[in-house]
Amino acid sequence: MGLAPDTLTFDTGDPVRVATFWAAALGYDLVDPDPEGAYIADPSGQTRGIFFQPVPEPKKVKNRVHLDLRPTGTMREEVFRLAALGATSVGYVEKQASAVDGQSTFWTVMQDVEGNEFCVLRGPGDGWTPDEL
Repeated sequence: MGLAPDTLTFDTGDPVRVATFWAAALGYDLVDPDPEGAYIADPSGQTRGIFFQPVPEPKKVKNRVHLDLRPTGTMREEVFRLAALGATSVGYVEKQASAVDGQSTFWTVMQDVEGNEFCVLRGPGDGWTPDEL
């Protein structure tokens, strides 16, 4: 017996607003946008998509789990694109070579339209290659 991730779900005060942001951010398709729950589908079929469900309480603290997103170009380009969609930049992080992979790296911490944190990592245009961990 074992487990496998099935669906990524966001708790949100406004499922349609947050789903619309993430559909545009990820290039997913907004399916059945409804205040009672919204879904975005991965057009590549590589993932099961993301579900957004309404909850009555507002977000109060930093996420303990978040998305790390790898751009196809540069981090800077994606940060500007996501800001135009309504995300806000929280900070820039630069790490020297780590014990995990021996590489120095950097990323931008952002928040979506409802304050959920996520990170935009460096991309190929920033010197990252897929063989790096």
